[in-house]
Amino acid sequence: MSNGGEEKKIIIDEDWKSQAQAEKEALEQQKKQQQELGNAPGAAAEGGSASPETAQLPPATLTTLCTTLATQAMLSMGQLPNPLTGRAEIQLDYARHYIDTLEMLEKKTEGNRTPEEIAMMSQLLHELRLAYVEAQKAVAEAMRQAAEQAKNSAPSQEH
Repeated sequence: MSNGGEEKKIIIDEDWKSQAQAEKEALEQQKKQQQELGNAPGAAAEGGSASPETAQLPPATLTTLCTTLATQAMLSMGQLPNPLTGRAEIQLDYARHYIDTLEMLEKKTEGNRTPEEIAMMSQLLHELRLAYVEAQKAVAEAMRQAAEQAKNSAPSQEH
């Protein structure tokens, strides 16, 4: 059975091959230019290659180290969402470890910090300790509520 005498036509576009080849060559040229720029004097840090990831790193300072540890502590107390899962996760043992590490840094760097670093560390530790106590209370309350709910939802065993 034919549908009105129409014949199906197959159209072959031969031009796509030359277009794909031109795009491939343009990408290779772009990569070559980026490699040349990356190998230029002053473009790379000591012995490494300059990449977009390393170009954005903050300076290696006591403040940067302390705020990094404080951020990890806040993540561990569930105050910030985990960037991988998007959910707040509470791991108090890790939080305590980060706070203890900051306390150790405070003691080991005593006498070698600027007034700004002293104030920053003092403030960070104060806020983290308060947050840790609050997180402990929240975990204890959540556990109490879970136990109570489990107790209330368990079938009674009356004879």
